[in-house]
Amino acid sequence: MELLAARGYEIWGTSRDPERVPASSLVHPVSLDLRDPNSVRTAFQDSLQAAGHFDVVINNAGSGHFGPAESLSAEVIAEQFRILVSAPIELCQLALDSMRTRGSGLLINVTSLAARLPVPFMAAYNAGKAAMASFTMSLQLESPTGQIRIVDLQPADILTSFNDSVRRTPPVGGAERVATAWRVVEKNMKSAPGPQLVARRIARLIEQPNPPARVTVGDTFQATIAPFMIRFLPHKWLVWNLRQYYKL
Repeated sequence: MELLAARGYEIWGTSRDPERVPASSLVHPVSLDLRDPNSVRTAFQDSLQAAGHFDVVINNAGSGHFGPAESLSAEVIAEQFRILVSAPIELCQLALDSMRTRGSGLLINVTSLAARLPVPFMAAYNAGKAAMASFTMSLQLESPTGQIRIVDLQPADILTSFNDSVRRTPPVGGAERVATAWRVVEKNMKSAPGPQLVARRIARLIEQPNPPARVTVGDTFQATIAPFMIRFLPHKWLVWNLRQYYKL
């Protein structure tokens, strides 16, 4: 947000707590709670009325849960999918509807490399991001070419405070395996590149006349080597390698 504002873009930045958005002459804080359908529609429509139109809409929903897949509660699954899938889809539809009237626009859906390379004990998050990636590709298939550009931006590990807000469910059994995987997740986060890397990539996407349909952002291994492994390794070998990576 700060990088885009520094480049002269006017921004309507959303948060459940608008005071967390650094307001300025170019940045307008907007209250948005993805868990509330009314909030989604109100936030978008009010912002659109104030802006007149949006050239770019960035879907950057984030919420995580850490715990064994086999014991996920219906409540956790519903909450994760509401934040990671249902609400972003609603925003996609609202954005596309407004962009169609102008015949142009850019929609960037920030999913995750976890959509293709799952993190153990984050099944609801992995599945939600995979669903959003699939929805984005569906939009790309269905949308007329040359009008609205649609991008699936898949960050790998990026150094943010995301892990601090991850909801963790104590396992019924196998606590040591879960703890071991979490240590690897935390280690990866601490050694990951900062969010400026993603911000710079978003700025490049905005400025490109024909941006790629899918982009992976992260360190060299996760952004370059990991997608190569996903593409060419047999599924069984990929699972084996991930188990070794997370010490499972």
